Amino acid sequence: MDKEAGKAFSADHLDVWAFAQAGGQLAGRDQLLKYERLVLDTQAPRADLFVDWQAEGSVRKAPGGVAQVWLQLRVHATVPLQCQRCLAPVDVPLVVERAFRFVADEATADALDEGCEEDLLVLSHRFDLRALIEDELILALPLVPLHDHCPEVVPMVSTDPDFDAAGADKPHPFAALAGLRKDHGEK
Repeated sequence: MDKEAGKAFSADHLDVWAFAQAGGQLAGRDQLLKYERLVLDTQAPRADLFVDWQAEGSVRKAPGGVAQVWLQLRVHATVPLQCQRCLAPVDVPLVVERAFRFVADEATADALDEGCEEDLLVLSHRFDLRALIEDELILALPLVPLHDHCPEVVPMVSTDPDFDAAGADKPHPFAALAGLRKDHGEK
């Protein structure tokens, strides 16, 4: 927890406006296992893996003097996934560095979303920062996790000699029809 101007801030129920006004800073180190939705996308999660995060709030003046609430988020984590080349476990480092601008309500976010380059979120007095961290880590997961160099050589062939040999022993499914054609004098 960070104490700025006598106010204690919590990642579980963050008063975003007060946090930004105070120029608040929060940092934490959580076990990966704490992020249940993220763990569902992993392969054999371990207790020795952590999510390190930092958040900074600020109020910036926009053109016209309008105050805008911002949250800068930095997250580093390593997640165990399955290599899609060799199918062995691979620890994948994830890094998230994002800035979010907060707006008054959902209608404002929807109205501004099309024309904004920044990510918009709705201002809250009980914002769940850890849920945002988990969302961003899930979005950062690679579509196809791979080792840089697989620990074992992966055979890169499209045929299996045993499979071809097994098929050679079986009669062709239309061989009986060919026999019928011969019986009726057709060629």
